[in-house]
Amino acid sequence: MKICDMPTQERPQYRAEHYGMGALSTAELLQVICRNHDFDSNQMLVKSAGDLANLMRMSLQEKAATPGLGKKGALAIEAAFELGRRSMLEMPPDRVVIRSPADLAQMLMGQYSHEQQEHFIVILLDSRNKIIDTIDLYTGSLNAGHIRVGEVFQAAITKFAAAIIVAHNHPSGDPTPSPEDVHVTRQIVAAGDLLGVDVLDHLVIGQQRFISLRERGLGFDK
Repeated sequence: MKICDMPTQERPQYRAEHYGMGALSTAELLQVICRNHDFDSNQMLVKSAGDLANLMRMSLQEKAATPGLGKKGALAIEAAFELGRRSMLEMPPDRVVIRSPADLAQMLMGQYSHEQQEHFIVILLDSRNKIIDTIDLYTGSLNAGHIRVGEVFQAAITKFAAAIIVAHNHPSGDPTPSPEDVHVTRQIVAAGDLLGVDVLDHLVIGQQRFISLRERGLGFDK
């Protein structure tokens, strides 16, 4: 179906202008982004992905292989997703106060929910739980042997952080902590006690889900 064949009031651009982007389906949002007149290709892409999370995880080549979309349309979609990720990450730190695990998880999921590799992140906080800095410390297959506790606290000490929260993602999408996750948490908490830096939590990020190890009582003795 061509967009130009639709009645004006049914066209995505018209409804977006008059009712806002929230009134559009995922396929219609892709239509606005791609500026491509083959609406059926967008519907085909959404159907093949199954849901938005899988669409974000699809490679550029997989998107471009959709008939009628091509590399130019796939690049436009990738750019839109990247802008969304950056908007989650670039909020000025002095405006961000962490009051609950969910506050931080919402920030991190925009960046890490759909990553294909594991990332280990250290979030530095001041005495009022405002974010000082966010450090993507390690990338790759992570275990206790890869994570050096001294490196976890290095930036916290140099930047006079009062506390830290550590987090990592599970590329599988399932945020269930592994025994290795709990073991690493115990090591980091023990080091924080010695260094005088509070370890407030360890979050495991999955696909639009997260688990707080502190809330589960895993790796935290108090």
